[in-house]
Amino acid sequence: MSLIRFGMRIEVVYPMIRDSEGAQPRLVLRTEADWGADVEPTTTSASGAYFDIAWQGPTLAVKPCLRDGGELRWAQGGNYVLSADDPDPQIYPFFQANLEGSVSEVMRLSGPGGDFNLRVYLPPGYDENTLRRFPVIYMHDGKNLFFPEEAFAGEEWQVDETMDRLDEMNAIRKAIVVGVSPPDRGVAYTAPGYDEYGRFMANVLKPWVDARWRTRPEAESTIVMGSSLGGVASLHLAWAHPAVFGRAACLSSTFGHADDLFERVGRDPKPAIQIYLDSGWPRDNYDATNAMRDRLVARGFRLGEDLLHFSFPDGLHSERSWALRVHLPFQFFLGRAWTARHLR
Repeated sequence: MSLIRFGMRIEVVYPMIRDSEGAQPRLVLRTEADWGADVEPTTTSASGAYFDIAWQGPTLAVKPCLRDGGELRWAQGGNYVLSADDPDPQIYPFFQANLEGSVSEVMRLSGPGGDFNLRVYLPPGYDENTLRRFPVIYMHDGKNLFFPEEAFAGEEWQVDETMDRLDEMNAIRKAIVVGVSPPDRGVAYTAPGYDEYGRFMANVLKPWVDARWRTRPEAESTIVMGSSLGGVASLHLAWAHPAVFGRAACLSSTFGHADDLFERVGRDPKPAIQIYLDSGWPRDNYDATNAMRDRLVARGFRLGEDLLHFSFPDGLHSERSWALRVHLPFQFFLGRAWTARHLR
């Protein structure tokens, strides 16, 4: 039997700007109930409109449109598909921008040991829908994220393509990604060098990013992510600076090799952070990752809530393997169902 839901309120957020003659387009909604008919908003403002929708069925496909005189412009991309129990029916459309995000040229910022190289990914529609603010993912080993010509062994993580595809699927909240390459990863990602690296990330880089782009600066919207030694650095940053970095993804991490994280996790008060762990098997820091999982659980972390862990049969310690599974931490930290309550 079909589900029946009445009275869902959908918020469509978009800057309603008047043209040079003072005319202002109207936001309307088209739905699968009748793709040829406008659904008029219940209320409007300079920042968008609210629509009260009733329909029969477990899902409803909708598409925001701009009606400008006799012209109807459809939002870019696929339909938004809402479920009858969608926890956060909020849409940020764009009508002119490309469907692919953009990756910046290399930028440099002075830090411990020399200059840090940075690239910034901005999601589709960033420049057009200026009302939206974004979570930020800080990813270590930034040279391996976006372009094969600068990645180790010519294999990149395909972060921009993966983010664009997950957005196309309506699977995640859009986010900004900052790829960070330190002068010496062997120092920055291990003890004791990661203490100074962590202070640079928390006190210099993050304020620099927040001042230049439309970010959500709170800890629960700030993610650190890396693999191998970069996974160690991610857990260190979140553990040492939980008020700044509230989420940490640690792929194939070398826990216990050149760090003191096992001791600190067993000793320190439990911070309010979320952690993603994974590894391949048999030779991809599998045992060390399982041991860290068990230590975190012993300290009160709950699997499926603030801790997620996966093991990948025959997973390799390589950029290609990490590229194939990076969508999992993206969905854990940015998935619509996970984030609906704390990213409003």
